[in-house]
Amino acid sequence: MSDNTKGLRMKSGSQALRAGVELLSSMRFAISLLTVICIASVIGTVLKQHEPSANYVNQFGPFWAELFGAIQLNAVYSAWWFLLILAFLVISTSLCIARNTPKILTDLKVYKENIREQSLKAFHHKAEAALSDSAEAEARRIGTLLAGGGWKVRLQQRDTAAGPGTGWMVAAKAGAANKIGYIAAHSAIVLVCVGGLLDGDLIVRAQMLLGGKSVYTGGGLIADVKPEHRLSERNPTFRGNLLVAEGTQSSTAILSQSDGVLLQDLPFAIELKKFIVEHYSTGMPKLFASEIIIHDKATGEKTPARVEVNHPASYKGIEIYQSSFDDGGSHLKLRAVPMLAGAKPFDVEGVVGNSTQLTNKGGGPGSDTLTLEFTALRTINVENFGGAGPGGSGADVRKVDLRESVESRLGAANKTVTKKELRNVGPSVSYKLRDAAGQAREFHNYMLPVDTGDGVPVFLLGVRESPAEPFRYLRVPADDKGSMDGFMRMKAALADPQAREQAVRRYVSQAMDASRPDLAEQLQQSAVRALALFAGRGVVDGKPTGGLQAISDFMEANVPEAERARAGEVLVRILNGTLFELAQLTRQREGLPPLPQDDQTRGFMTQAVLSLSDAQIYPAPLAFELKDFTQVQASVFQVARAPGKNVVYLGCALLILGVFAMLYVRERRVWVWVAPQDGRTHATMALSTNRKTMDGDQEFVQLAQKLIGASPREGTA
Repeated sequence: MSDNTKGLRMKSGSQALRAGVELLSSMRFAISLLTVICIASVIGTVLKQHEPSANYVNQFGPFWAELFGAIQLNAVYSAWWFLLILAFLVISTSLCIARNTPKILTDLKVYKENIREQSLKAFHHKAEAALSDSAEAEARRIGTLLAGGGWKVRLQQRDTAAGPGTGWMVAAKAGAANKIGYIAAHSAIVLVCVGGLLDGDLIVRAQMLLGGKSVYTGGGLIADVKPEHRLSERNPTFRGNLLVAEGTQSSTAILSQSDGVLLQDLPFAIELKKFIVEHYSTGMPKLFASEIIIHDKATGEKTPARVEVNHPASYKGIEIYQSSFDDGGSHLKLRAVPMLAGAKPFDVEGVVGNSTQLTNKGGGPGSDTLTLEFTALRTINVENFGGAGPGGSGADVRKVDLRESVESRLGAANKTVTKKELRNVGPSVSYKLRDAAGQAREFHNYMLPVDTGDGVPVFLLGVRESPAEPFRYLRVPADDKGSMDGFMRMKAALADPQAREQAVRRYVSQAMDASRPDLAEQLQQSAVRALALFAGRGVVDGKPTGGLQAISDFMEANVPEAERARAGEVLVRILNGTLFELAQLTRQREGLPPLPQDDQTRGFMTQAVLSLSDAQIYPAPLAFELKDFTQVQASVFQVARAPGKNVVYLGCALLILGVFAMLYVRERRVWVWVAPQDGRTHATMALSTNRKTMDGDQEFVQLAQKLIGASPREGTA
């Protein structure tokens, strides 16, 4: 706004006060603040804001997570230092406006008609010519031409310096909006910052500092939260979130703070009648909207409304935005599948968001008491199976990483994998099992069996130790009835020595001729050993002792390296045969027909062997299968009273006008000195502009020719 970076200079007061005012009103200080705000805004854009502290620990580590929390980089736009910088920027820019506006307004009023003839000859754009009429007539003619061209003109009559006679100065100006643009642009900065302060946490923090309000860090029902953690319905500005399940209503918004939450009471309650969601073929939401009823607390009036993304509803100065959606407390029916020997399956019912206590009496790892936390229900899971299976991309068909499968085919154009086969694999349930020490594992199980590419439908039982890790899946093959029962019967029978012995006898009787009892005895011993190794001895020192790994360890310890390949092939064939007979035995006990000798059975048995081996390292005594559910949707609304919004809009309009005026409007001044000289009338003309451009050069050429009929000549200022 000025031609220097110095600020307002006070003539009175202490030296510290004068220095402080000069610094605050200086351009260099305002630019420094803008630089810091830009850097902070970049950080706030790159770093996810208002995430749980555990997410920052998992992503950046404990040191950086603690540092981010200490300087509030996880909540940049509501941090005290960010608000303080905005306040200083408002003060600095306001002082800058106050310092320069009087000079600009004064400059707008003056025509500078007192400029001397010699000064005109020093301008870059200047011209001289002899005129035919008298000085007064020529001056009035020139003034009329300039006024007709949109210039503001003033005529001044004064004596000439060279001798007797009266001269006339024609002073004209145009493009004064250029200077108004400076005021508008700088005022826009003030308005935008003031609007940001009004709609930010400044007023909320003021209530916490001066009004006795404090954040709430506990749990429980919203109705039980004390008044010191609640903000009044008359709170002039706030922005919070409100979760409403279908068929319920709520009137209290949650304002997230860096160290807790505040509750904002609303003058109305929002009832969610119906939540509407539509999906793309990729499973991503295409549309989600809420049919709501607004209940006015004061009058009891009911106002129906529809809220969509980018189409908010407004009531009593409060905007209601569709932010996202969540589970509203879906009812789940689960079947507990025991992963340890001797345990019985049982049914569990619960609601998403709640938990229940379980007693682990199976003797497995962990505490006797477990807490089952129902965390999520997803009714649609669209995954990409393009290239799966032996005939596809060549990837290991046992690898189950559905998220990576999708993400590897989306995004940058340089990705070479383009084949897609999107398929909805049905509902899934997520839950956590927490022990008495508070340690929890997260599980994600699909309700329906999924064919991942090898022709064998499998139930996917996912588990991970922390949110930073991907899920690892146990693949349980579906039996001929599409359930896990066949596999679980095999698993229980494998842990029973009598069932194993009977399966070995069945296998030996079918594999050997009764006339060779010596070979039958050897085969029986090998089969018993293979099945016992595979079944294992349970968990010893926290590690499983069975599965294919146990057989591999046995081979390395007891078979010479040169013979391991042939011996391993024989042992695996024996193992597969005895496990098949074990499966037939379990079906016989249940009164089911035997498995046929076909490709489907061979695929089931191949996957069953792998799953029986992997199940021994499953880190929980129970897995929970989703049997049925009743979905309840919930909408997440953002409710905001934002008085600064209109202030920001006004600031944006002023900023556009100001920038347009500064860039596209040129301030120009023209002087023409007309005076008698040597019996004739002589004219000296000059033009000044705030920017030297080709348009300015062309304009002066045209003006000089039009006003005094002269060709301009350039000089230096």
